[in-house]
Amino acid sequence: MQLPAEFVTKYQEILGQEAPAFFASLSQQPLKGFRLNPLKEDEKKVAYSLAEPVPYVATGFYGAVSGHSLEHQTGYVYSQEPSAMYVGEVADVSPGEVVLDLCAAPGGKSTQIAAKLNGAGLLVSNEINHKRATILAQNLERIGAANVLILNEDPATLAHTFPGYFDKILVDAPCSGEGMFRKDPTAIKYWHKDYPAQCAARQKEILREALKMLKPGGQLIYSTCTFAPEEDEQIVAWLLTEYPELSCLPIKKWKGMDAGRPELADGNRSLENTITLFPHHFQGEGHFIAKLKDQRPAPTIQKQSGKKNKKRRGKGKQPELFRHLNAEEQELWTTFAGQMFKEEVFLIQGLRCLGNKLYWYPEEWPDISTLKFIRPGLQLGTFKKKRFEPAYSLVLYLPPSICLRKIAISVEEWKKFVAGNTLTLLQDKQENGWYLLTCEGKSFSFGKLVNGTLKNFFPKGLRFKP
Repeated sequence: MQLPAEFVTKYQEILGQEAPAFFASLSQQPLKGFRLNPLKEDEKKVAYSLAEPVPYVATGFYGAVSGHSLEHQTGYVYSQEPSAMYVGEVADVSPGEVVLDLCAAPGGKSTQIAAKLNGAGLLVSNEINHKRATILAQNLERIGAANVLILNEDPATLAHTFPGYFDKILVDAPCSGEGMFRKDPTAIKYWHKDYPAQCAARQKEILREALKMLKPGGQLIYSTCTFAPEEDEQIVAWLLTEYPELSCLPIKKWKGMDAGRPELADGNRSLENTITLFPHHFQGEGHFIAKLKDQRPAPTIQKQSGKKNKKRRGKGKQPELFRHLNAEEQELWTTFAGQMFKEEVFLIQGLRCLGNKLYWYPEEWPDISTLKFIRPGLQLGTFKKKRFEPAYSLVLYLPPSICLRKIAISVEEWKKFVAGNTLTLLQDKQENGWYLLTCEGKSFSFGKLVNGTLKNFFPKGLRFKP
């Protein structure tokens, strides 16, 4: 690997005698990993080896996964570099919390947080770049989380809409990418000696807006995939100086994780609570993680008396994004749900329409009608002329055990179906209509059975040949 001369000089000065081992580690093969998805039924029932667990992530394992495997398509596994997994662990999200992942694409940390919320609370996952936000949406859809909003906004606009709103905010900041040099060698081409300082200026702008959205008593998790002190220790030192209400919380350090170095910033000893992951010490790519807490006391929640306050954040005088179902739509959904589910999966009070599309969007969620979004809640399906067509996102949410109408097919049949083919069920005498299709106990698509033929409703844009 040909490293820039100024990069070499910089880290010779910072690392001293460790520099040769550090540079040598950048020429080694990157380590691959994946996480299991606890939102899925029997999440450990996968074809991949679970013999090498990642010690600091309960759902993490070392190894590579294929994007064309059954487990990947159905959201049972998510490919993620082992160092990056630790950011989601440090966030320590609990069910019921309201969390913002501000710079979320491609979605590794958001998928991890969504799994930890376990259906309770809300994750707002944001990405300013529209193309990357679309990839983020696909990754979050695949894991089957219902309580996620995917936005495509700039931090300043979000700060105007969500002042003091979030329990936890994750800022995995755009950075110089030094920690990704061996995983993505093209990152070397963009590096120059002033690049870390330029990134640091941008990071400060993002963090200023992020902190406007943090509740008193809330936590900010800041991470980068770079070794640069300008973007790591010096950013945290700036935060602690600029925002006296913040304190830097200690992060558990596993074998190979290094403490942040105060001497690379302003000497503040609390910077030792941060961690840096160097590939010559740790099995993973370069990363930096800090966890800060707003020490102001959380506001006391007062019980409301009288009529329920229906004002929702961001609403003001703007029109509502959604409308309620009309009588025909409610009947179509009720008929479909009655045929498909053993129990009530979605309360009617949480159902909303955006045009002809049906979404799960509980009333207590914020109004995002003034914001750019990619996924406004979980899409359940589309109302068409006198019929309801279920959505692919609903498939990935549904555990097979709660479905009445389902058809199990073989792996070979799955391969044909995800490539866009219909299937003929020669010995199947089930009545016509919609069925949840499963393979090896995993929900992967809806199919419409018409006289023994399963019509293909796997999304055309996602079809592939395994």
